[in-house]
Amino acid sequence: MANPGGQTTQIHTGGCQCGYVRYRLSGTIHRLNVCHCRDCQRQSGSAFGMSLIIDPAALQLETGELSTFNTVSDSGREKTCAFCARCGVRIYNATSALTAVKAGTLDDTAWLQPDAHYWTKRKQSWLPLPADVPCFEEI
Repeated sequence: MANPGGQTTQIHTGGCQCGYVRYRLSGTIHRLNVCHCRDCQRQSGSAFGMSLIIDPAALQLETGELSTFNTVSDSGREKTCAFCARCGVRIYNATSALTAVKAGTLDDTAWLQPDAHYWTKRKQSWLPLPADVPCFEEI
């Protein structure tokens, strides 16, 4: 799990690849989702994306500037995608329902453990799913 017992309020820092954007998470982190939808595969350039589900007020931009664009996710929800204006690294996604920080942008990722896998019907066929973490074909 991302946070034993369900939620964490520790302070975590992170940023983009070029170092222009730096942020701090100082509020509640609810869970870590691993998403296998095509959008997350494209965004990460990999087999899946990892997102920390947070309270929007938990994220404070410390340095840099974010650019945004809107897209429609596989679930049909419109989401705003925020990324470094210089190197293009995605920092977070936001829908009307939630805000999700891209977990790979954290400075320390050693504590991360997925709470669930989503959109597994779109996962790469060579990727095994864990037996001890809930998996959902869709959201």
